[in-house]
Amino acid sequence: MGGVKNFVNLCSHIQNASKARLGLTSIAHSKHRLAVLLAMQRAGLISFVTRGGSTPPDPAKLATYEPPPLTTANIAKQRLWFGLKYVNDAPVIGSITNITTSKKIWTANLKQLEKLTRGFDCNYQKGLDLGECLFVFTSRGTLESREAIEKKVGGMLLCRVSP
Repeated sequence: MGGVKNFVNLCSHIQNASKARLGLTSIAHSKHRLAVLLAMQRAGLISFVTRGGSTPPDPAKLATYEPPPLTTANIAKQRLWFGLKYVNDAPVIGSITNITTSKKIWTANLKQLEKLTRGFDCNYQKGLDLGECLFVFTSRGTLESREAIEKKVGGMLLCRVSP
């Protein structure tokens, strides 16, 4: 996955925005960031993801919001806008821990991923605790570990999200 450094920045941004209790935030557009945000949305950690410009989309019109088409002229100005979730004023995303960094890439095959997801330590990685999510970059896209096991693929371990 190109841009591991950009992924680390995404995780830091999400954690800081969550601690600051922001409902809506944005980050520069990239296909890898979009894939991670969509995986987090499928896992129920964020409420929505949309592409837009430098101004946020109107929350009242979000269901019918149509982002402008991507062109070579506007790609550098595009941002990914996403909504963070809160339950009883507590953020759904408590902490995000990067696993793969620019210095060390961690991978797990299907058997190792199954062990980690069931809570057992494997490959110098601590098993998942109750409520934790593990995101994996696979040959079938960026998936949460349970999705990856369902699709029978392993891959590069990106991060773990704790409540």
